[in-house]
Amino acid sequence: MVPGRRGGNKAIAVRPTPSRRCARTLCYRLARMFVNPLVRTLRCRIRRRPGNFGLLATAIGSAGALIGEIRTQRLGTVHTIRDIEVLVSDLEHLERVLAVIAESTDTAVMEVIDEVRQKHVGGKIHMVSRYPVTSLADLRRVYTPGVAEICRLIASDASKARVYTSIPRTVAIVTDGTAILGLGRIGAVAGMPVMEGKAMLLEQLVGLSGIPILLDTTDPDEIVRTVCAIAPSFGAIQLEDIAAPACFEVETRLVSALRMPIFHDDQHGTATVTLAAILTACKRARRDVRSAVIGQIGLGAAGATIARFAMQVSDRPVLGADLSNEAVARHVAAGGVGSNIDEIMRWCDIVVATTGVRGLIKPEQVRPGQIILALSNPDPEIEPEVALASGAAFALDGASVNNLLAFPGILRGALDAGAMGVTREMFVAAANAIADFGAWHDVTVPDPLDRKVHRNVAHAVARAAHESGVATVPLDADYFGAAELD
Repeated sequence: MVPGRRGGNKAIAVRPTPSRRCARTLCYRLARMFVNPLVRTLRCRIRRRPGNFGLLATAIGSAGALIGEIRTQRLGTVHTIRDIEVLVSDLEHLERVLAVIAESTDTAVMEVIDEVRQKHVGGKIHMVSRYPVTSLADLRRVYTPGVAEICRLIASDASKARVYTSIPRTVAIVTDGTAILGLGRIGAVAGMPVMEGKAMLLEQLVGLSGIPILLDTTDPDEIVRTVCAIAPSFGAIQLEDIAAPACFEVETRLVSALRMPIFHDDQHGTATVTLAAILTACKRARRDVRSAVIGQIGLGAAGATIARFAMQVSDRPVLGADLSNEAVARHVAAGGVGSNIDEIMRWCDIVVATTGVRGLIKPEQVRPGQIILALSNPDPEIEPEVALASGAAFALDGASVNNLLAFPGILRGALDAGAMGVTREMFVAAANAIADFGAWHDVTVPDPLDRKVHRNVAHAVARAAHESGVATVPLDADYFGAAELD
């Protein structure tokens, strides 16, 4: 069954110039080669002679490596010492790079430095206090006896905890270690570096404290019981790297049990950013998303939620395909239509794929004017440049769709509004904020480290929380007009 098609503007494929097309192709290829690169810093002693650094850079490039940051450590009359960051695929590739440097230049590699490991020594986060305690007077104010007054105040009115504690700015980052990055079921402890990274980004981009919670269980009942038991310590719960289908059950049960924001990044973060990409693609291709037929290939944690969000903005069923009959059944129960890859490629104007299967979409299946988002990492279902060459109006891969654009601002906006949950309207507001920011700055995908993106997302989410009726904290014009998040 195919949803009825309405008339509307046809997608207009704007072909890039040959030079831009070549540059884009190279960027896509490099992005896929180095989705999870090995990063090393080469401390090099370079003879001060014109052209020597160019020879070194050429040698690194000819060995198939990318050059990152370059830092000068010492300038001498005979030699210069520079730290050169290189991105390689693995240790064997690194050895080839070193061999090429030795064979084709007179540069000496003094040391190979693993700065990634250095950055992780001792962990990446630690708790800090907001005020120094340097006197007995300070101690009396922040601890005993003064703290008893605050305890009694909160005991008489629990809402005061929002004013006098860190709870409304603290997020539990919870994982059971069953779906860590693309590494799979490696355990919660092995996933701790990811959770610490999430915490760092929350703090630096939106001023929230993220606390990693590693669970020594994969049983949904135990996960739900544990999270509910610790929930009073936090303003929001961010579920991370919990495999499907357990993630759906855990999230649904927590939403029912707790009156607070529950966010699963693999579902909601990915779906929000993908929806933003769909909205951007429709603007670029001059297509109305409400008249487009949308297809979702792959109905796992990300794909199922992408489909639900797409139905929210298009107000029409999404065709969904998956090898799992259970996944298809969940999609149909959510209002979608069960389908298959051939039918989706034949009928859909917008195709999203999240299968993890390289080359699943064949060039001959692409229709002129289609929008193709092949999001699997490191290898997409079809290379974006191949899709464009086959007639697509717009194409992106997973390297361009970054969850970091979504989760900090969504959580900050929900917490600022005192939201009792995160509604579908709040996620859609976040997606529109990301797409609008890209349009204002004439970029397809905004810079995820630009704090202004996250401010705009937070403001949009907070406003949507009030419009959805889940907000408990009034926000005035000063909040929405603020240039920065405090």
